[in-house]
Amino acid sequence: MKIKLIVFIAFFTSLATFSQKQWTLKECVDEALKKNISIQQNKLTLELAKKDVDIAKGNFLPNLGFNNSHSSSFGLSSGVSGLNTTEDRYSTRFSLNAGGTIFNGFRNTNTYKQAQLGVESSLLDLQKVENDISLRVVNVYLNVLFAKENLEVAKVQYEISRKQIEAAQVRYEAGVVPKGDLLNVESTAASNLQAVVTQENALDLALLNMSQLLQISADGFDIAAIDVISPSSNLFYKNSNFVYNKSIDAMPEIARAKLAIENASYTIDIAKGAFMPTLTYSAGSSTSYFTVIGEPDQRLKRDENGNPIIDTDNNLVYEPFGFYKQLEDQLSYSIGLNLSIPIFNRFQTKNRVAQQEINKEVSELRLESEKVNLKQTIEQAFLDVKTALKTFEAAKVSLEAQEEAFKNAEERYNFGAMTQFDFDQVRTRLVNAQSALIRSKYDYVFKTKVLQFYAGDLVLE
Repeated sequence: MKIKLIVFIAFFTSLATFSQKQWTLKECVDEALKKNISIQQNKLTLELAKKDVDIAKGNFLPNLGFNNSHSSSFGLSSGVSGLNTTEDRYSTRFSLNAGGTIFNGFRNTNTYKQAQLGVESSLLDLQKVENDISLRVVNVYLNVLFAKENLEVAKVQYEISRKQIEAAQVRYEAGVVPKGDLLNVESTAASNLQAVVTQENALDLALLNMSQLLQISADGFDIAAIDVISPSSNLFYKNSNFVYNKSIDAMPEIARAKLAIENASYTIDIAKGAFMPTLTYSAGSSTSYFTVIGEPDQRLKRDENGNPIIDTDNNLVYEPFGFYKQLEDQLSYSIGLNLSIPIFNRFQTKNRVAQQEINKEVSELRLESEKVNLKQTIEQAFLDVKTALKTFEAAKVSLEAQEEAFKNAEERYNFGAMTQFDFDQVRTRLVNAQSALIRSKYDYVFKTKVLQFYAGDLVLE
């Protein structure tokens, strides 16, 4: 019984420990990257690209095939003796053939190189999706921390209201204030309690969004606190050009656009290969077996000069010519080369080359477009950080002023020099200032991390 009790306690202790696990930011990012369906799809696309490389590599190898055909004939036809008869006949043929390309205008080589580029492109596409998911996790993670701080502010305000109810109750019972003041305090406390419930719901929703992003159960899910830096007038980077110069060689979309240009060059070379001759080789071996159904497998026996042998009774002499003997005697070999030289194909090759050259120009313009978009995005991100910093500094000044105003109002209220309504107005402004500061802080933190991401300096811990 004692052992069962110990096991029972240990079991529920382990459950409690599990439910209290707090996920770090890095753990959340790693889990999201592991389970995200888009990432899994891109990984499969990468595997397909690798198979394209194997297929292109196979073009350098020869083909090898074995064939076996069977046929039967009925009616008048030539038999083993060479005479036309009406017996039923059966034949089978075996052949082994090989062939390959010696030269085809380097099309196999360029196709192989192009397939290798496809693997690199798929890797960059995967990196792009992983970057997007990572930033999304960071944003949701910060939203949870933001909701937690808002909840703490709401709880503090409710605790203040609860204490004010006690004080107002004492003053009411002492006849210092009318019952209306007590009711106003209780009404304010009820509103503050409602704000706590609202913030709790907001936190639950933020945690739910996070757990759904990680595709895990929301029951008992929580995240660990991180050291959120306080916004400073000293920005991480001097200007947006500094970030852009760092990102131009790091962002996968830029590298992907560069690969598209290289890929277009290979496509042009493949199209030009049709101007060149093609040289292929072939080799083969074949044999066959023939029989007249119902007759013995035999053939005329011949002398050294190839003349039929006749016995003493002036009859033709036959010798056994069975299945294996026929396969052995009728075995033949072949080898060949085939040269194909293009002379005129209705300008199809010329136009295809011109078409691919245009596609390359399109890819070059797409690269420039990606660079412009990246530069504009970074400029906007840098401006967002500066704006968020100014907003935070303004919110900080506002909060300091509201805190002083609240202290003064609290003293006046306690001495009866301020009505409950006026005091609530001051406290509401304080709560709004606190919320504005929290919001601006996390807005700054996220936008700073976005800028760090583009600079390649984002570290998830």
